[in-house]
Amino acid sequence: MTSPPPLPPRRRRIIRPVRGDLIAGISVAMVLIPQSLAYAELAGLPPVHGLYAAAAAPIAAALIGSSPYLQTGPVALTSLLTLGALAPLAATGSATFAGYAAILAVLVGVARVLLGALRWGALAYFMSIPVVSGFTVAAAVLIIASQVPHLVDAPSVSDSPTRAAADALSHPDRWSATTILVGVAVILIVLVGRRMSALVPWVLVATVIPLVASQAGALDVTVVGAIPAGLPDLSLDLPWSATPDLIVPALLIALVGFAEPASIARRYAITDRQAWNPHREFIGQGLANLAAGVAGGYPTGGSFSRSALNRLCGAKTRWSGAVTGATVIAVLPFADVLAELPVAVLAGLVIVAAISLVDLRPFGEYWRNSRPQFLVAVPTAVATLAFAPRIERGLLVGIALAFAVHLWREMRIDLTTRRAGPTLHVHPEGVLYFASAPMLDTRLTALLAEHPDITRVVLDVHRLGRLDLTGLMALRGFAEHARGFGVEVEVHNVPEHARARAHRVLDPVCRLVTTEPD
Repeated sequence: MTSPPPLPPRRRRIIRPVRGDLIAGISVAMVLIPQSLAYAELAGLPPVHGLYAAAAAPIAAALIGSSPYLQTGPVALTSLLTLGALAPLAATGSATFAGYAAILAVLVGVARVLLGALRWGALAYFMSIPVVSGFTVAAAVLIIASQVPHLVDAPSVSDSPTRAAADALSHPDRWSATTILVGVAVILIVLVGRRMSALVPWVLVATVIPLVASQAGALDVTVVGAIPAGLPDLSLDLPWSATPDLIVPALLIALVGFAEPASIARRYAITDRQAWNPHREFIGQGLANLAAGVAGGYPTGGSFSRSALNRLCGAKTRWSGAVTGATVIAVLPFADVLAELPVAVLAGLVIVAAISLVDLRPFGEYWRNSRPQFLVAVPTAVATLAFAPRIERGLLVGIALAFAVHLWREMRIDLTTRRAGPTLHVHPEGVLYFASAPMLDTRLTALLAEHPDITRVVLDVHRLGRLDLTGLMALRGFAEHARGFGVEVEVHNVPEHARARAHRVLDPVCRLVTTEPD
């Protein structure tokens, strides 16, 4: 009898690009190029560093990312976080500032790769939704405020976006009507155009028209200025001495900045009924930031608008992101043609992006449904505005408030009581552990004083979310105290997982009943 032929070796499925990826990738690149210039300005960097990040990040993210639609590159929120982290350390626009931005990108990349490799993708949801809501709205307001001086052509030396905006608005004699007209026109073209057709790259349209007019001498406005043409130098020769000052901001950007790409990937996975892997996405976004840092860029993230355009233009695989990056690389040798681009155009593009982040509806929901969460979201927003440009401090305030609310809730034990003759039925509700056990003991003891004629207390513990050893010992202490007053204590409905331990701890002093008696 002859043995069966050996099975062929199992081959790993290779994802191959399709025609839609090519069209979508080039279309997104046409939007990304002007946006990357604008976001680099927002981050306090020379515009060319935005192009470097836009070239390297999408290609690296495409290597392992989970979502076929997610487009990676410079984004508004991450740009503002970068400015806040680096402004106290170096002068904006300087070579040192750019070097620190590259280090920050590398650190963000390392953090995300490690989180993904350790399969800690769930940390993307570490911050509560009210914290993210409050921080995002405040950050959007700051982003818009930071562009006001550019929109009216009245520069300010203040490092606070709100003070800079107030200073610019308070001197109308310095405004440029032409600059305002260009900026407002850009905003209207993009906002109105998107309502007409999502397939048209309105950002590109709003960029090319003023650029051509400026090059023809038809516009007398402030322009971007010289942009170095050519490919970036790939190097890790950076001012690493600043690393200790950048670790905390890098960790915050790694987590906060991942919320947007995670939301994009999850949304489209649900729409297409496909699985997505947050751990792989963490690694993909980490590689994107590592590549951006090595190429001389700055921290990057996922873009809602560019990802939506990518999907609408027919992208089918994550190769579309690689096509986007390759297209930007192809444009870099000719980047100097963008020197005559009006600064007001970049301001308008940033404002358009920030407007979509201003969503006040969640605050009303928090007020109606959970006042404690409202008291997390609003102070987070206020702190973010107050600490600008160090907006990561506002985020830390929000995280601390969220933990405080969580601990406050965890320490609360609500009691529902019902008197039936000499028996007092008590239904505690909450989480019984070391922090809340003393409160429960105090309240149960107070009930004995309120009802001096009772002879029996029935504690139904099925509503307790947790019943650990400390909680059981608190119940035993109460039972011992009650027995001293001649009151019998019964504990009903102990969860099955805690039943054996409850018998060991409570049997000497009280009776355990598995089901509630009639």
